[in-house]
Amino acid sequence: MHINKFLITALCLGGSLAIAPAQAEQNKALKVCAAENEMPYSNKAGEGFENKLAELVGKALGKKVEYVFWNDPRYYIRDTLYKELCDVVLGVDKGDPSVLTTRPYYRSGYVFISREADNLVLDNWSSEALRKVKLIAFVPGTPPEVMLRTIGRYNDMFNYSQELVGFKSRRNQYVKYESSKLVSEVSSGHAEVAALWGPSAARYVKASATPLTMTMIPDDNVRADGQKVDFHYSTSMGVRKNDPTLLAQLNKVIEDNQDDITELLEEEGIPLVDEPDAP
Repeated sequence: MHINKFLITALCLGGSLAIAPAQAEQNKALKVCAAENEMPYSNKAGEGFENKLAELVGKALGKKVEYVFWNDPRYYIRDTLYKELCDVVLGVDKGDPSVLTTRPYYRSGYVFISREADNLVLDNWSSEALRKVKLIAFVPGTPPEVMLRTIGRYNDMFNYSQELVGFKSRRNQYVKYESSKLVSEVSSGHAEVAALWGPSAARYVKASATPLTMTMIPDDNVRADGQKVDFHYSTSMGVRKNDPTLLAQLNKVIEDNQDDITELLEEEGIPLVDEPDAP
């Protein structure tokens, strides 16, 4: 049977054109939105635990990881993800309305940090020790501030909290508190207690030359008007709302690699709690 050579050429070209988009997608880098200097999460040197997590995800997807770094925490999703400069952001709250969020890959909470030698009993915000200590390090605008107000310790901590600012933007539009500095307040003996987000503090608690105790704060806190104050949060990855394909891929990566992700987080020293709907 005679087959026209031009037909063969056309069929080959057609086949290659069909395969090309799939290959291009496979070879496409995973572009990750990341903070250029927001330790212990990420930095340009790749030293944060979210840097390590991004590499794990990239390896699972068979993609090279490329970072798009941001330095303004207020607008990074708008200025990077929405503008399609990058494709995924790590460390967002489960259900964040600004993005599509994956299934959570960990859940953690705020912790009390104190020196082991002090033997402070810090079970919850009703603990007597919190009424007796002189200084409590915290980040304004976080749940610990709400509870400090509730137990009547906010006003006498206000001036101290302002001393803990590690950075102010040039136009004073936002301030930054370094977790390493707040942990060192306790390890140095300047403050007796710190109440911080566990994942942000764990690395520095673990590295402290002074033995420290990190106690998970229960998630049953209620402020003066009876409204619940959440202290445990689930963390997910976020993608643009028009990218359900990548969302599905990331969910599969999390499902298949949860043990490795948990091991990475535990190596960091991050305290973990179960998802509320887990058996």
